[in-house]
Amino acid sequence: MLAYTEDFKNNIEDYDALIFTIWYHDIIYKSTKKDNEEKSAIFAKKRLKILNFDKKRLENVQKMIVSTKKHQVILDKNMDNAYLLDMDLSILGTDWKVYKNYTQQIRKEYKIYPDFMYKPGRKKVLTHFLERKTLYFTENFRSKYEKQARENLQKEIELL
Repeated sequence: MLAYTEDFKNNIEDYDALIFTIWYHDIIYKSTKKDNEEKSAIFAKKRLKILNFDKKRLENVQKMIVSTKKHQVILDKNMDNAYLLDMDLSILGTDWKVYKNYTQQIRKEYKIYPDFMYKPGRKKVLTHFLERKTLYFTENFRSKYEKQARENLQKEIELL
């Protein structure tokens, strides 16, 4: 994700806030928990306060971190939140070999769940994304990844 920020630096309004958001968005992660984003946002707030990060910018970082939970834009005054979410989902639009490796890593992450629990849950997540009008919020990512991402998600569903 950090590598993408350079590509789109001119499109980002608050570059530092976006960098901190990326850095902290998954800093707390446990596959069995449903509050990882909220905990990551709180952790980021504590750390960034030490750096005397501006209060409004800090709130934006927290909101963008939380936006990764449902992959919905919360802050829409600029495109920073949209770019964050698109960067986070960019893996979905990679070639099949890379995407397949990603799905294997996801399965390892959720290895505590047997297939009869994992597969329906995974299908639900993938179907949710496929039902969206677009997977990506920015034209840059839509034009580059949308078609391949949809093919990958559909193929994964068929293989589950």
